[in-house]
Amino acid sequence: MKVWVRQRIAILTVFALLLTVVPGTVWRIGYGQALDQLARRGEADLELASDRLTAQLQRYQELAVLMATHPTLTALSRGAEGGGRDAGAARALLLDAADKTAALNLYYLATGGEVLASAFDGPSLPSGGTPAFRRALNGSLGVYHYRDAKTGRRHFLFASPSFGAAGKVSGVMVVSVDIDYVEANWQGDGPAVFFIDAAGLVFISNRDELLFWQRRPGDRGLVPPEGPAPPFRDYVRAGHDLWRLDWGPYLPERGLHLVHPLPVIAMTGEAVLDLRPATRIALLQAAVVAALIFAFGVFLYQAIQRRLVLAEANVALEGRVAKRTRALSETNVQLRREVAERQEAEAALKKAQAELVQAGKLSALGQMSAGISHELNQPLMAIQQFAENGAEFLERGRPEIAGENLSRISALAGRMARIIRNLRAFARNESEPMGRVDIVAVVASALELTEARLRRDGIALEWQAPGSPVWVRGGEVRLAQVLVNLIGNAADAMAETPVKVIRITVETGARVSIRVADTGPGIEEPEKIFDPFFSTKAVGSAEGMGLGLSISYGLVQSFGGEIRGVNTPAGGAEFTVVLDFWSDKEVAA
Repeated sequence: MKVWVRQRIAILTVFALLLTVVPGTVWRIGYGQALDQLARRGEADLELASDRLTAQLQRYQELAVLMATHPTLTALSRGAEGGGRDAGAARALLLDAADKTAALNLYYLATGGEVLASAFDGPSLPSGGTPAFRRALNGSLGVYHYRDAKTGRRHFLFASPSFGAAGKVSGVMVVSVDIDYVEANWQGDGPAVFFIDAAGLVFISNRDELLFWQRRPGDRGLVPPEGPAPPFRDYVRAGHDLWRLDWGPYLPERGLHLVHPLPVIAMTGEAVLDLRPATRIALLQAAVVAALIFAFGVFLYQAIQRRLVLAEANVALEGRVAKRTRALSETNVQLRREVAERQEAEAALKKAQAELVQAGKLSALGQMSAGISHELNQPLMAIQQFAENGAEFLERGRPEIAGENLSRISALAGRMARIIRNLRAFARNESEPMGRVDIVAVVASALELTEARLRRDGIALEWQAPGSPVWVRGGEVRLAQVLVNLIGNAADAMAETPVKVIRITVETGARVSIRVADTGPGIEEPEKIFDPFFSTKAVGSAEGMGLGLSISYGLVQSFGGEIRGVNTPAGGAEFTVVLDFWSDKEVAA
């Protein structure tokens, strides 16, 4: 009996260790994975917010560069040297630019710092000049920001030099931006994002309570401009920087800290993401494992109890075991049947997805059929005419002209073969794995398939092919379908617009970006464009099922890429397909 007691104590000890160690390990691993996912989403949000801020500010930088060379302003510099000045015309010019761009003020300064012209009488620039002004005097673009001590308003300055005839700086154009106006569109949006300058000051943020907080040298947290510093602690978990803070009701108590440098505006973007979703996921995983271990422990305890009962009622227990075995066997059969059904459902889903992609290609071919028929009919009629002319010239004893007709027939036949080859490649059901694809050739193939449509609708094409192939990772046929869909959608969008232009560009950087822009009315609901069956076309239209962009989205994601659509500032829509470069290491793998 004592032996059995010791065994039971040992079993309970092992069970307690399992119930403590295993869920704890699962929680740690799950928490790390959840932090990785949260970090990826947060980095995307922070990068989006940073891009939005820099895009809003850079248009004022471009305004400073463009206005610096305006004749009306440069005349002020010459006038300051003794030739007279038209300050009224310059003020009207700057006032018109300020009204159209919502700039806080525009100044044109002499090299000595005096204001030659400004859009408004106030606010004035900081006394003694700014680093942006001094940098412009050296012939470079200057950037500076400050807070007006009187009004409390935040200013962001862009300074651009104006060069005289001798190539020296003759004046400086300064554009002042109201940061409150820039923040108005994204205040309180998304996670807490703030932008810190080189001095450690929070100058821009989507949380008002963080403005003008300071990061002291050597510290990682922030302190308010007034009053004692609130509690703060930072630590590293699973390779991520985590903060524990108490900075207000609209900031998380525990957050993931992310950093994104912005050298263009001399700031650093930072974000604090709430850790509660990651914690809930990790706790749920640990709770599931603990429940399984507990259930296993209960099952084990019952098994031990059965062994005790076996000594007293072996026959009865064998019957119960046999009954339990049959139940388990039936359950096993049922599980196998469910696994088989799920495998069949998965195979059917993949087949349906492949058929949907093929249907999208066939739908595009149906829309292009009239133009393609015209493209094939013209060479056929020309071949017939050249053949008849060649026979006539042979009868007249003029073989050299007949030979020219035969050469033209050969060229026309080659053109028809190329069109048919592109159609066959586009229509086939591609099942090969992803490989190395020249995106320049894919764009050329897509344009050849849609050439007749663009010519019929009077659409101008702006496409400058790179001088060498650009190899990406993907499928040639599926990439062609994506581009045909985007070009076709652009053509549909411009059906009622007076100016019809499609611009296609290929940009290379860390990844390859293919941009397809149009001059149409733009996208009404950008957040829904990739949803299945969402369409902006008329109800009942044969082209309005809303599957083209959804199919394109799935195809690009299958290559490990991205696709997004936005409205351009100049009007119209722009779709961008981002793909990875092809790496020779993939061949070795």
